[in-house]
Amino acid sequence: MTSNTPSGHDPAELGELERGILGIVWRLGNVTAEQVREELDRPLKDSTIRTVLRRLEEKGYLAHAVDNRTFIYQPAESQRKVAARAVQRIVDWFCEGSVEELLVGLLDSKVVSRAELERLTRRVAAAKKREGGKA
Repeated sequence: MTSNTPSGHDPAELGELERGILGIVWRLGNVTAEQVREELDRPLKDSTIRTVLRRLEEKGYLAHAVDNRTFIYQPAESQRKVAARAVQRIVDWFCEGSVEELLVGLLDSKVVSRAELERLTRRVAAAKKREGGKA
């Protein structure tokens, strides 16, 4: 697979179609432009799909390989990594860089329940334990 652009693009700048196509690629793994077109819930020209795929690759979200002149696209970054970058942008914009402020806000507005927070706390503790207690 080849990717021409390093990651670091701001996910907040992705358009609706780009996000939809990226979601398809994350879900399916390796896809052709034709497979993406078939998965979309709106009719688009093949050239439009190819243009969006190329732009997503230029932005660092996708990579491709060529098989008998067919481009096969796959994610260059995981969905989790891109989501983390998007959340970091929100933290920077609205919480003055404080993840704690974001989490308290999620709890206060009931986006995250206390039970979910407790599960996350256990997962973080387990991850720290696997890393040897590093913060």
